[in-house]
Amino acid sequence: MTENSDGRGGAADVDWDAEAGSFDEEPDHGLRDPGVRGAWAERLRGWLPGGASDVLDLGCGTGSLSLLAAEQGHRVTGVDLSPAMVELARAKLAGRDAVFFVGDAAHPPVGEQRFDVVLGRHVLWALPDPGRVLRHWWGLLRPGGRLVLVEGVWGKVGIPAEVVSGLAEPLAGRVLVERLSGDSLLWGKDVDDERYAVVVRGD
Repeated sequence: MTENSDGRGGAADVDWDAEAGSFDEEPDHGLRDPGVRGAWAERLRGWLPGGASDVLDLGCGTGSLSLLAAEQGHRVTGVDLSPAMVELARAKLAGRDAVFFVGDAAHPPVGEQRFDVVLGRHVLWALPDPGRVLRHWWGLLRPGGRLVLVEGVWGKVGIPAEVVSGLAEPLAGRVLVERLSGDSLLWGKDVDDERYAVVVRGD
């Protein structure tokens, strides 16, 4: 495990192409269990706008959250550094209003002010200079847009909620923190580490 410039553990040494084939076997990755899937769908309904919107899913992996967003009527653009992950996401969302690109989540290959939501699950912790990343992501949003950041601390890696909320404060949006560790349905098991969502709303 490598470390980012700020001393947090990173994921740069993980071969995500090699991980792609088994990635969905984790309950909260593949969302194959109806209870886990339903729990994530319910959370997304609370985090995403009520009407159809443009969602940018960064570090989208195999597209499980992208699929839930698309099923709720949203238009999805997904970005992941792994070509194998992107291939699986494209297959998973075939026929839906969704496009996927291979690219760096910190600097996604998309234009500014094109999206109503930037969604990232378990990706911000692995990126260098998360404050700069959040400022860039905020610039990808239309006025009134929102960031939805699902993160955590797992052993010696991750990023605490107070750090993310502190980095989000200067963005001039309303910062809401939702604790997720106690909802075992989201993870398919009981967890005792820190898991949370930070939602930054510009409306």
